Amino acid sequence: MSLSPGDLEAIWLTLKLAVLVTSLLLIISTPIAWWLARTQSWLKAPINAIVAMPLVLPPTVLGFYLLLFLGPDGALGSALNSLGLSPLPFSFRGLVVASMIYSLPFVVQPIQNAFSAMGQRPLEVAATLRASPWDRFIHVALPLAKPGYLSAAVLGFAHTVGEFGVILMIGGNIEGETRVLSVQIYDHVEALEYGQAHLLSLLMVAFAFCVLALLYSLQKRTKSTTHFGPY
Repeated sequence: MSLSPGDLEAIWLTLKLAVLVTSLLLIISTPIAWWLARTQSWLKAPINAIVAMPLVLPPTVLGFYLLLFLGPDGALGSALNSLGLSPLPFSFRGLVVASMIYSLPFVVQPIQNAFSAMGQRPLEVAATLRASPWDRFIHVALPLAKPGYLSAAVLGFAHTVGEFGVILMIGGNIEGETRVLSVQIYDHVEALEYGQAHLLSLLMVAFAFCVLALLYSLQKRTKSTTHFGPY
């Protein structure tokens, strides 16, 4: 048994979505994680809670409210309509937006933890050498937070690949547009095509194992080669 053209198309669409979402999240999550790691504001707790909500909300609940928000009558959907732009639900662009929100904590939290773990001492030393705040961030904070970024990239990519509930609520099941790998497996099961479902599911199991093995390997290497905290 081999992969069908529809299976290959779903795999390609899934990889394209995961790469795009992960890349955008690494950019967006950096200022969020930096602020959360360094601020003493009372807003830290509620912002942390908002970022972490996708971890505890059922995907269908999150997908439902995103569908309302992004739909033609929603706040963002109506704004897009007024600009002459097509609605986001049931489109690949909608999948990108929904996936970014759903995978946000998996990218923000590892980066935030890395920024927190480095402590203030490296930045203070750089400041005594007259490094500007931007130089301290680029040349000190980012290199020290590299393990957090690697973990964030792995987790964000893997989580996007494995999405189902939010994807189905926002994207539906449109071939070549929103039918990603998890939805393709669901279609095979509904059609009683268990052989094809087994094949794709085994690919997902192998992918999950490789991702976890890579993540644990990165964490072990980080612990053995990197020391965070005050000197």
